[in-house]
This record gives sequence, structure tokens and C-alpha cells, in this order.
Amino acid sequence: MPNIRSAVKNLRKSERRRVQNLSVKSATKTQVKKYIHLINEGRVEEARALLPAVFKKVDMAVTKNVFHRNKAARIKSRLSRKLPVVSEPAPVQP
Repeated sequence: MPNIRSAVKNLRKSERRRVQNLSVKSATKTQVKKYIHLINEGRVEEARALLPAVFKKVDMAVTKNVFHRNKAARIKSRLSRKLPVVSEPAPVQP
């Protein structure tokens, strides 16, 4: 337990920040898990529609200094690679 008044205040402040950061981190992880669950079930179109929301959640965590920007880029890259590439059928030549 801190002895100095400013250290006591900093302890309270860091505890508030820890709780807030935990909330942001948890919400982000929930979105990511939901996206991965959709991919594993084969619901690719729903996952494709959810991807921008997941990216936004990750980016918001970066702006709130919960994640480092490189970690966010790594997460977004891995999530993008998980999405299967649906090849469009080639147009039929007349």
C-alpha cells in the first residue's frame, strides 16, 4: 500500500483505467470470437458482413490505447486471412 498521497491517488486512477481497459479488451475479444465462430460454421457471408464491425472495434481499442497499433494490424491481418476467398465464376464468352 502506498504511503505518499500522490501515490494513493495514482493507485485509484490506475485501477479505474484497468477496469475500463478490461471492458474494451473484453468487448473486442467477443467480437473477434463471434467472427471466428461464423467462419468455422461456414457462414461466410455473415462473417464478411461482420468484418468491418470487428475492424472498427479493434481500431477503437487502439485509439483508447488498449492495444498497440502493431498488435491491431496483426489481429486485422490474421482475421482477413481467415476469410475464405470466394472466386467469382468467369464470365462466359459468347
